[in-house]
Amino acid sequence: MENAEKYRRHPPTWLRALGGEDLPSAITVSGITYQHIRTFKHDFFAATGLYEGSPGKVVLKIGRRVPIFGIPLQWIGVFLKKHESRLYGLTESIKGVPALTGEWGATGMAHTYVEGRPLARHDIPDDQFFPALSAMLDAIHARGAAYVDLEKRENILLGDDGRPYLIDFQISWHLPRNRGGATWPARLLLEALQASDRYHLMKHWRRHRPDQLEAGDIAASYQTPFWIRWHRAVFRPVTKLRRRILVGLGARSSPTGRSPG
Repeated sequence: MENAEKYRRHPPTWLRALGGEDLPSAITVSGITYQHIRTFKHDFFAATGLYEGSPGKVVLKIGRRVPIFGIPLQWIGVFLKKHESRLYGLTESIKGVPALTGEWGATGMAHTYVEGRPLARHDIPDDQFFPALSAMLDAIHARGAAYVDLEKRENILLGDDGRPYLIDFQISWHLPRNRGGATWPARLLLEALQASDRYHLMKHWRRHRPDQLEAGDIAASYQTPFWIRWHRAVFRPVTKLRRRILVGLGARSSPTGRSPG
């Protein structure tokens, strides 16, 4: 029992994106040095932390760079860094999306820090919050992208200024036209993912500010698209099993919570 508890407090290094290392104490991004303030999360795919320099605070995310059982996995970190950096660049200037500060190393990227906190279950945001979030999604969609991860409430930040912000574009979707984005299968997938964004937006809207919605909008928010029902039926059992395994290995504190920081 004592060994199991020790295992939970000190999970094996192969479960961490940086192995036995922690986030660096200082980084230089775009010629500016930032000092480490705190670590938000360090899991299998990435380590994320808060840094501060003369221009202000930034969030650094370093993708996986250590192998597992001798199998090189840095390519995953490189791919995710390039993908997320490209999405932040694509959505640049959209109000509510943090600005990309720059890249760090082979698998790291930084963006500006949002003063605020994740939207909580019992929050009642002001009247402009959800209309502004809806406008953000419209702007992202207008650039040929889909956010994809809006189901997670923690990806929606309630800024200290009362405005909504979106973070974590790691699984967001955008396929350039010169890479097949103009083909009908890609357009069909994009439309489905954008429709999923709208569905999850209305679900959050209904839960937090139902007083702003018409009866028809509330009824529609309960109509889960068939592709989301299919995805849940196929992948949710796998996700639950994976989380329970990670809890047993000490990489998560609970099967429903987030990975420890």
